[in-house]
Parts: sequence; C-alpha cells; structure tokens
Amino acid sequence: MTSRLLIFTLIHTALSLIGIASGFVVVLGLLAAKPLHGWTGLFLATTLATSVTGFFFPFHGFTPAHGVGIVSVLVLVLASYARYGRHFAGAWRRAYAITAVIALYFNVFVLIVQAFMKVPALQAMAPTQSEPPFIIAQFACLVLFVVLGILAAIRFRGDQFRKA
Repeated sequence: MTSRLLIFTLIHTALSLIGIASGFVVVLGLLAAKPLHGWTGLFLATTLATSVTGFFFPFHGFTPAHGVGIVSVLVLVLASYARYGRHFAGAWRRAYAITAVIALYFNVFVLIVQAFMKVPALQAMAPTQSEPPFIIAQFACLVLFVVLGILAAIRFRGDQFRKA
C-alpha cells in the first residue's frame, strides 16, 4: 500500500468512525424526540463523506461495496432533504428518522464487514464471510437497526422541530 493510499484509508476510516459515533448519538436523540442539530450535521456530513470517499479506492469492476455506497448516498440525500429542506414538516419528520437510522446501519454493516476482513481473530472465524459467526453478527445488526428504526419513527414526533 502506498503512503498516499494509506493516508487516504486512514482519513476514510476516521470519517467512518466519527459518522458511526455521531450517528448513535443522533439515534439516541431521535428516541428521546430531540433533534440534536449539531450532532445531526456532523453525522450527515461525515457519513456522506465516508460514502463518497469509498468510491475513490482502487477497484476493478462494480463490487457490492459500490452498491452499498450508492444506496447510502441516496439515503443520506433523502435524510438531508427531510432535515434541512423540509425542516421535519409532516411526514418528513418520520422520513428523516427512518433514513438516518438506515444510513447509520449501512455504516455499521460495512464496519462489521471490514472487521471480519481485517481483525485476525474474526477473519479466522469467518474467512469467506459466509460462516455462521459473520451471518449471526450481520443478522443481529440488522435486527437491532430495524428495532431502532421503528422506535425512532414512532418516538421522533411533534411539530416543535419545524423551526429548527
């Protein structure tokens, strides 16, 4: 790996980890019916930057990572529009809550994939990422985020957010 690619990878990884950490803060805010404006901006910006920078790694052909990246960008655009363009008005409040949770899910999904690729103990447990430990980890992650998405959509309510 060249030094430029290493630096780029470190920046991409840092953006991803900041996006994940701030995303969990945002989701906790959604569950408490609090918009957390500053955290939301950080989450959306770093998560979008993570998705976009992922396209600049060397690759040969279209990969599943590209598919996740494309869908993630689309979800983030919708979340940003619901938040900044529509100011949580009407159904956009629920749309924001759902898309924010989906965007965080994609970031955590990729984190799990990368962990099973790069952490030796995890790689030994699931070298092809088709073994039970990997499948269980991804399934548990999916279930967690489905529950979080449903709860966020239910709890993040109220017209007090329109002026934010």
